[in-house]
Amino acid sequence: MRKLIILSFVTLDGVMQAPGGPEEDASGDFKYGGWSAGYWDDFMGKVMGAQMAEPFDLLLGRKTYEIFASYWPNAKNEPLADKLNEAKKYVVSTTLSKLDWNNSTLIKGEIVDEIKKLKKQDGPEIQVHGSSKLIQTLLNNDLVDEFRLKIFPVTIGTGKRLFGDGTIPASLRLLESEISTTGVIVATYVRDGKIKTGSF
Repeated sequence: MRKLIILSFVTLDGVMQAPGGPEEDASGDFKYGGWSAGYWDDFMGKVMGAQMAEPFDLLLGRKTYEIFASYWPNAKNEPLADKLNEAKKYVVSTTLSKLDWNNSTLIKGEIVDEIKKLKKQDGPEIQVHGSSKLIQTLLNNDLVDEFRLKIFPVTIGTGKRLFGDGTIPASLRLLESEISTTGVIVATYVRDGKIKTGSF
C-alpha cells in the first residue's frame, strides 16, 4: 500500500489558509494571505526540492487544483514545474466536469472509498498540497500516513486550520526535524497508532 502524505505550510496556531498570497483564498474574509512570504530562504527551497525529489502522484481539492493548473503548466525555469506537470493528478470536486491540466483525473463516486482504492494501487506516494477541505475528509477517515509540515513562527488566530473539528485522535511519531534560518520548523511526522493517555 502506498503512503498518503500531507505537505503543508502552517502557522504556529495551525492555520494553513493562503500561505502564498492574498489571492489564494480570501474566503471567510481572511485578511492575512501571504503570511509565509517573509520567512522564505534557500533552506526552504532545498527542503521542498528534497521532499518532492522522488516520483509522486497528487491528490488535490478543487480550489488548489485550479490554482496549480493556472500556474504550473506555464511556469518557465521553475525548479518543480516539470515534476508537478508530469505527475498524475487526482482531483476531488463536485463542481468540475472537465480537467485541462495534463494527467488529471476526476475522482467520482464515494470519495473515501475511491481514495482507499488509490492507496491500494501500485505506484508512487500520493502527496496532498493545500486542499484544506479535502484534508479534513482525509483526517476524519484516518487516511493520512505522514505529515511533512513547515511550521512558521507566526500566529493569526483565524482561518482554515490543518487539524479541524472531527480529526481522529491519534499519536504521531517525529521522524526528523530541522529549523530554517528564519525560524521555520520543518518536521516530518508519521502515524503511530492510537492516542496514548495516562496520568502523572
